[in-house]
Amino acid sequence: MMLSVRELSFHYRGGDEILQNVSFDLPAGRFCAVLGNNGAGKSTLIKCIDRILRADRGRVTLGGEDLLTMPHRELARRVAFVAQSAVPPQMTVYDTVLLGRKPYMKWAFSEQDHAVVRETMLRLALWDMRDRYVDQLSGGEQQKVMLARALAQQPRLLLLDEPTSNLDLQNQYQVLGIVREICGAAGLTALVVLHDLNLALRFCDRFLMMRGGEICEYGDAGVVNRDSIARVYRVHAGIAEMGGRKVVLVD
Repeated sequence: MMLSVRELSFHYRGGDEILQNVSFDLPAGRFCAVLGNNGAGKSTLIKCIDRILRADRGRVTLGGEDLLTMPHRELARRVAFVAQSAVPPQMTVYDTVLLGRKPYMKWAFSEQDHAVVRETMLRLALWDMRDRYVDQLSGGEQQKVMLARALAQQPRLLLLDEPTSNLDLQNQYQVLGIVREICGAAGLTALVVLHDLNLALRFCDRFLMMRGGEICEYGDAGVVNRDSIARVYRVHAGIAEMGGRKVVLVD
């Protein structure tokens, strides 16, 4: 389903605007990297989309439905959010992922709920640790559990705030590869805040580059170029092709 953001603005009490009239459309099945320096408004943007933060003004729709006004239970069936870090629950991995099915629960979790959880955990290679407690896992393992919980929601829109920050290289590739695969196969739409341009170029197909709470560039990989990197990051970088992939090389 198409995500449409129109003139979204936000400021913290007593502060300047963090988002300034942000507008863009993201078609269904696309995996979009949100890029920019610290303080550009990247995390604020996806938190406003999920109503973790209440936007000052603007409109956000998914498939024509207004995300900013719908009941929270309905929002949770459509949108899942994975934070950069969270206090790990004192629960087993299985029970934590099962919480992702809460928006669908009536009187108790169903066989379908348990089937979705098992499939999701197998996909993320978490099944063998299902009886371990989340607060006893490594930071990277905890992050994968939080992603599994979000995917168990079976959302139409997935929002990820620096999901690879605590992951080693192998797990970075695994997690982003899984999200890209689901976007292509299931029509999931995803926004991911990333700092690593090369990770973004490897796994994403849309790029939203922000500076000072505004969008500087938005589009396919062509918008990630020497000029846009200089404007957004204020560094000089070259663009090369390696193994058929676009790679950013900072001077």
